[in-house]
Amino acid sequence: MGRGSDGVLTVGGVSVTELAREFGTPAYIIDEDDFRSRARDFKQTYAEVFDSVSGGADVFYAGKAFLCTEVARWVHDEGLHLDVCTGGELAVAKRAGVPGERIGLHGNNKSVAEIRDALDYGVSRIVIDSFDEIERVAAVATELGVVAPVLVRVTVGVEAHTHEFIATAHEDQKFGLSLAGGHAFEAARRILGKPESLRLLGLHSHIGSQIFDTAGFEVSARRIVGLHTQIARELGAELPELDLGGGFGIAYTTEHDPLPPKSLASGMAEIIERECGADGIAVPRISIEPGRAIAGPSTFTLYEVGTVKPVDLDGGAQRVYVSVDGGMSDNVRTALYDANYSCTLASRASDAPPVLGRVVGRHCESGDIVVKDEFLPGDIGAGDLLAVPGTGAYCRSLSSQYNHTPRPPVVAVRDGVARVIVRRETIDDLLALDV
Repeated sequence: MGRGSDGVLTVGGVSVTELAREFGTPAYIIDEDDFRSRARDFKQTYAEVFDSVSGGADVFYAGKAFLCTEVARWVHDEGLHLDVCTGGELAVAKRAGVPGERIGLHGNNKSVAEIRDALDYGVSRIVIDSFDEIERVAAVATELGVVAPVLVRVTVGVEAHTHEFIATAHEDQKFGLSLAGGHAFEAARRILGKPESLRLLGLHSHIGSQIFDTAGFEVSARRIVGLHTQIARELGAELPELDLGGGFGIAYTTEHDPLPPKSLASGMAEIIERECGADGIAVPRISIEPGRAIAGPSTFTLYEVGTVKPVDLDGGAQRVYVSVDGGMSDNVRTALYDANYSCTLASRASDAPPVLGRVVGRHCESGDIVVKDEFLPGDIGAGDLLAVPGTGAYCRSLSSQYNHTPRPPVVAVRDGVARVIVRRETIDDLLALDV
């Protein structure tokens, strides 16, 4: 991404003014080369680091961050596995031709139909999230005449330094089986007692999202390796795999400083090797699940400014409200998580003095904020294009038709060529389900 001499932002050799003219706004613009290079970097880095300390490593792209047929193909092309958590995400993976042995199925309340579909397609793992699910998966496996490969999702009691709603390893939440309460060990015991229908591959832990260091993984690894050792010694099963989840952070603003994959991999390898060595056991094959860290930085949302409204604040200060043609229907994360984003004037250069701005959407909701605070050129006005970076993860995935607003397209750009990989919704689409 860069700028021309006229100040116009370009991506993949195409200017945003061209993109707006051809595809309209709002639109999610994804740099295909950037996405692929990040996927490749995780794949190669974790293979290099963990091949020397264990049975290797698998990188599962977390489809929930953003998934469509074309992105699933990119993930497969770059040698990654794919983590899905619904029948719909599995359907996308199947349509893209991702083989079952490269797919894992997550979810805290999988339906019988989803389990059957996954096992029938030959997925490489189903992550067990409850005692009920042990029986459910076993029953479907028996019905199909297969042995289901499973992992136990363990709640390790580590709360990542992130927003409360996306920190997923502390005890009082819906995911996983408690380590402290003995539920995870009991789940392993029950699964091992059903060899005719279930094969326990290992344990799974996920401590949250938007994490910028490996300190949380250190505590998590110590606890989950302890359970791995307990299962080996008390139940006689040394499990071949260990999934450490993901949650690696990205730079939404200049305040964020994410670690590169090499630092993440080296730090995690050191932790796992030390903990397994202390317990006298071999390091199992490791899995990780970066979704946000691959998809997030690869995409920005392109908006057109509609209205600009100065608002007086206490103490004589002023904030300029800049309304764009999208909002919480295409990016609900600011409202949902109090997330911070930045933005930039993308369609021209400006020498105007900066003013404190707030970028807001067009929806009938006071919380419809895209960027809470950003200094923008004082001459910003209707017709200008704004780019909001870091919107590749959880923006299209969490998008809605609030106020009956059609969802934006996803436009992939590479080598001077732009193409739609998810089309813009139409009014006909909005009305299609009305009976």
